[in-house]
Amino acid sequence: MKLSYNHLAGQSVERLAALSDGIFGVGMTLLVLDLAVPAVAAMGGHPSERALWQALAPMGPRLIMYLMSFMTLGIFWVGQQSQLNHLARSDHHLTWIHLGFLFAVTLMPFMTKFLAEYASYRTALLAYWGNILLLGLFLYMAWGYAVRSRLLKSDIPADLPAAICRRIVIAQSLYAAGALLCIFNTYLSIAFIVLVQLNYVLAPGYRRQIAPSRES
Repeated sequence: MKLSYNHLAGQSVERLAALSDGIFGVGMTLLVLDLAVPAVAAMGGHPSERALWQALAPMGPRLIMYLMSFMTLGIFWVGQQSQLNHLARSDHHLTWIHLGFLFAVTLMPFMTKFLAEYASYRTALLAYWGNILLLGLFLYMAWGYAVRSRLLKSDIPADLPAAICRRIVIAQSLYAAGALLCIFNTYLSIAFIVLVQLNYVLAPGYRRQIAPSRES
């Protein structure tokens, strides 16, 4: 039987991980470009400590958006790497699912700027949440396909596939709950999403789990 191109393409997990690292790095860097240094003209032409602080104050919302999006990309980078580290190999379909995931990553700088400009509008908040949802859907699809296609390493723990799926579903449910809060106030949604991200960044449950092993 002749092998088709699709049977040979996209099998390198290492190349996929390298491409992902590059796109995440560029995406995280682009986030900071929306932060502009206050102009001297905005301080009446004569900068001073007080004038500088006054010029920085309006940048507060953009700094929060930058922090939120940086954490978003960091969390999803860790999530994707956790999946790639447990793959024995990839294939054509899995590679394109991850490329779809990376497409969603490249949207994050635009969505961040959009939300920063229109933070009080539900449309901007829901568009930002839609970006997060897209990231989660592609990760869930990628892991589900890898499990069904038996692309995982043979030595992974038996409960790992379910644990990764459960983490994605819980995280996306929390993000959706945060998005729904925009019914009352978009800033309430943003605050909730930031708290969710801080929970995953700080991982308090993980520290409690490893504490006994360190004492033994």
